Amino acid sequence: MLSVLDPRHTVAPPGYSRWLIPPAALAVHLCIGQVYATSVYKNSLIAYFGASQTAIGVIFSIAIVMLGLSAAVGGTWAERSGPRKTMFTSACFWAAGFLVGALGIATKQLWLLYLGYGVIGGIGLGLGYISPVSTLIKWFPDRPGLATGMAIMGFGGGAMLASPVSRQLLSLYDPGFHPTNAGAVASGSALVRLFLTLGVGYFLIMMLGVLNVRVPPPGWRPAGFDPASVRAKPLVTTASVSAANAIRTRSFWLLWIVLFTNVTAGIGILEQAAPMIQDFFRDNGVSAVSIAAASGFVGVLSLFNLAGRFGWSWTSDIIGRKPIYVAYLGLGMVLYTLLALVGHTATVVFVLLAGIIISFYGGGFATVPAYLRDLFGTHQVGAIHGRLLTAWSAAGVAGPLIVNGVLDAQGKPGTFTASAYRPALFTMVAVLAVGFIANLLVRPVPERFHEPDTGGAVPVAPAERTDPVALRPESRPAANAVAPQQARLWISWALVTVLLGYGVVQTVITAAKLITE
Repeated sequence: MLSVLDPRHTVAPPGYSRWLIPPAALAVHLCIGQVYATSVYKNSLIAYFGASQTAIGVIFSIAIVMLGLSAAVGGTWAERSGPRKTMFTSACFWAAGFLVGALGIATKQLWLLYLGYGVIGGIGLGLGYISPVSTLIKWFPDRPGLATGMAIMGFGGGAMLASPVSRQLLSLYDPGFHPTNAGAVASGSALVRLFLTLGVGYFLIMMLGVLNVRVPPPGWRPAGFDPASVRAKPLVTTASVSAANAIRTRSFWLLWIVLFTNVTAGIGILEQAAPMIQDFFRDNGVSAVSIAAASGFVGVLSLFNLAGRFGWSWTSDIIGRKPIYVAYLGLGMVLYTLLALVGHTATVVFVLLAGIIISFYGGGFATVPAYLRDLFGTHQVGAIHGRLLTAWSAAGVAGPLIVNGVLDAQGKPGTFTASAYRPALFTMVAVLAVGFIANLLVRPVPERFHEPDTGGAVPVAPAERTDPVALRPESRPAANAVAPQQARLWISWALVTVLLGYGVVQTVITAAKLITE
């Protein structure tokens, strides 16, 4: 049974539709994106364990650190093992993390929650994040930004899905839990059931991705795609660079700085979003923005984050990766400056400026795999991506540290106004300036780092088309295989669309509170 995970058995048969790969990737990312929804049950865990904010908050930190470490350490193994085995392993670790966490809650052993959701789940998180990336890029050499944007959009959508689902499950398992009430906490038994339900549910959804994912045959390329068009673009190579060689190049570390600065700036706002909008419109100790409206603002940012992951990444296919990061970082500096100086003048101004900044934050995540493919080729792009994600782990510490450090020097929460945030916002402008310069310095990878076995070139075989009408006779799928594949295609897209759509609708309902209250 496990032989189906062997990389040799994941090569796509003739006529396999590449459009089955994006929903396979989305199925994984929609599940692991749950890590950003832990705040839903954070207060319940604090009350149940009688622990501090820090003691429970560190669970999330452990998971993010393990994401970066497992992606960096396991990236080469993921490339060697293929996407199916990696996604299956990710699903096992991610689900096991919830199950061990449930055991920790049931026995009131907090260390088991650290081990389960933090360490074990974090490993699944990292492997699941990188596993579809190189596969998507190989299937979509003509539109790598669009392909990776679709997948990584799912990571942002996963939090939007998990938040309402978790609230509704807690309400089902504990009728006394009312998530609309401030400070509402769920019982320990409800938390155990929630973790068990999420663990099993996410495992089943991720299996959809495991069953659908395939790698293209050697030399495959989509109909109408000319590799010469890739060579003609600035910074884009058809060479093959290993992960070991990639980290020896200046371009890799410049791009590490680019991702670190972009994430540091964006995560600083995300981490402080709800109190920040209230503080910007506080006068004489009273904020003009209610708690419900602040919650709506968080929803608005989630929508901008989601849209940016897909929209900006897709745009990078048109204008190029380097120019899109000029926009992320250059316009980001302008927007942060405007937010500091005029963000307090009107709520709509504040929301619009913050929303665009967060769209750049999301776009930076989604575009970076395509940037890596441009610089280093497709050979081990997943492993290289894994190593680069250590920038995310570092930024996850630096961003909140900058904002919280500045605010700690300004006074106590609940007394801040817009002026208290200006030092932090201007610091982010300086951070982005460093990333802006680093991006301008990115150059093509020197030939001495190319893989010598192919002379730096990736072999390209004659085109094989995925459109059954245009396929050569020997490449066409069997007639009796077309209908099942079409059915699988519709079912796969329908499932991920329903899941993502549900999260978006629920987030829009939450965001509407910013307008109605």
